[in-house]
Amino acid sequence: MLGATRTAAERRADFRALLAGDKIVQFPGAINPINAQLIEQTGFEGVYISGGAFSASQGLPDIGLTTLTEVADHGRNIARVTNLPTFIDADTGWGEAMNVARTVQEFEDAGISGMHLEDQVNPKRCGHLDGKEVVSTAEMVKRISAAVRGRRDDNFVISARTDARAGEGLDAAIDRAKAYAAAGADLIFPEAMRDLGEFEKMANALDVPILANMTEFGKSDLYTTEQLANAGVKLAIYPVTTLRIAMGAIKRGLQTIRSEGTQINVVDGMQTRADLYDTIDYAAYNEFDSHVFNFSQEGHK
Repeated sequence: MLGATRTAAERRADFRALLAGDKIVQFPGAINPINAQLIEQTGFEGVYISGGAFSASQGLPDIGLTTLTEVADHGRNIARVTNLPTFIDADTGWGEAMNVARTVQEFEDAGISGMHLEDQVNPKRCGHLDGKEVVSTAEMVKRISAAVRGRRDDNFVISARTDARAGEGLDAAIDRAKAYAAAGADLIFPEAMRDLGEFEKMANALDVPILANMTEFGKSDLYTTEQLANAGVKLAIYPVTTLRIAMGAIKRGLQTIRSEGTQINVVDGMQTRADLYDTIDYAAYNEFDSHVFNFSQEGHK
């Protein structure tokens, strides 16, 4: 009722515990707060907040056009309603090293549990497109070091994403990942791995956990959690999945309404009013309201 009951500090500790556990965990992407509530109610361990999905929801390509303020506000709105850890896409950190430190603190203040930084140059590109460029290893180490130094809660998870596999090869990506972990990254995000063997080789080379980006229509096949766990992956994210599910259904529904002149044939696929109210805990708000607005002047002068 009225937001999460677990504090931001507790949720960050939860994220740490999940990464230290012996099971792979799943963080589907949430495109808005009610999406995060559904993720929690379905039994997932955490919520991912995708920069690509947020950009798309604003009608923008994923090339770094959204600002820190916009993304932090978006993350705050999602973190407010869920008791799960929230893990957000910080792109390249919105500037130089000091900007990266501020980015960490903005996300801490927003109640976020962790973030990932990438080693692309600006303007960045979607991680599963061709033509990406990366900064030097030394420059990315500065970003990670600034993020680590800037955080005030040691449980805030800082992840380093490397996009070097596409242009420099797997071995170079592994070398970068090692340097990023040495700089203080708690989690490595190896983008666009080509097969399970590459995930396994990356995991075996590192002393920190790795994640797998299970995005559709990308460079990586869509593996099961069992396959990923056997390859040494600790966290699977599904960044744009819920957006694609929703947009596909919306487009089909709109086409039906346009062609048939009514929505009657798509009602069966809709979330019902009862389910919506249950998801957002409408009854608890009514109960809260009834306790607040019960004042009477009777007996008062």
